[in-house]
Formats: sequence, structure tokens, C-alpha cells
Amino acid sequence: MTPASIQVRLTDIDILGHVNNAIYLSYFEMTRIHYFNQLVGPDWDWMENGVVLVQNKVNYLLPIFLYDAPQIHMHCIHIGNKSFTLSYEVFVNGQLKTTGKSILVGFNAKKHQSIEIPEDMRTALLKLRQKQ
Repeated sequence: MTPASIQVRLTDIDILGHVNNAIYLSYFEMTRIHYFNQLVGPDWDWMENGVVLVQNKVNYLLPIFLYDAPQIHMHCIHIGNKSFTLSYEVFVNGQLKTTGKSILVGFNAKKHQSIEIPEDMRTALLKLRQKQ
């Protein structure tokens, strides 16, 4: 599984000259999209077999700057019946800059209700879990 390559944009930078703390959540979202495209493919029905984000946690270790090229690795560290937990490691030139976690819940957007994690998604998450 290839890590997500992030291009830092000028708009990501705050007055202190580094990536603003709120931007990391967007980087995590881009990483989830990158990995899920590899795991379940672009034709996955996210409306019926989707997920919603219920919690994020970010640990800022070292700043990231405009000309850095972050690589983000994502792992699945927990799989329940309806929820799962993803972890992130953000590296620049091999140096760990940031870590984070997200809890997501299976969700049917058409019915506006939580669902059990679909079997195909569970299988994909197990593969991601084994890649740790």
C-alpha cells in the first residue's frame, strides 16, 4: 500500500510560517481517500455503505513548512461491528512530524443511519491492519 503524498499549498501556511493546525485534518481526509481508493476502488457505493467521522485526534510533534513533501501512512488499529479506528503517521524526509487517529462509523446516507461495517469494507480494513 503506497502512502499518501501531500502537496503543501500556500493557503495551508499560517502566520508562523508552518502548516496551520487545522489543515492536518484535511491531510488525514485526503489520506483516507487515497487509501480507500486502493482498498475498495473508485466504484464503491459511499451513499449506502459509507462512513462518517466521529472523532479526530492530532499530535503535533514537529512543524511542516511550505516546501516540505509530507508522506502519510495510514493503518487500521481497531475494527468493531459498526466503527473502526485509523491511525496516521506524517513523515517528511523520513522524519516523523505528526501522528493522529480517527474513529469512523459505518453509515447509510440514504437512510441517515449507522450500519454495520460492510463485509467488503471489513475485509479491506483487515488488509490494512495486516500492513502495519
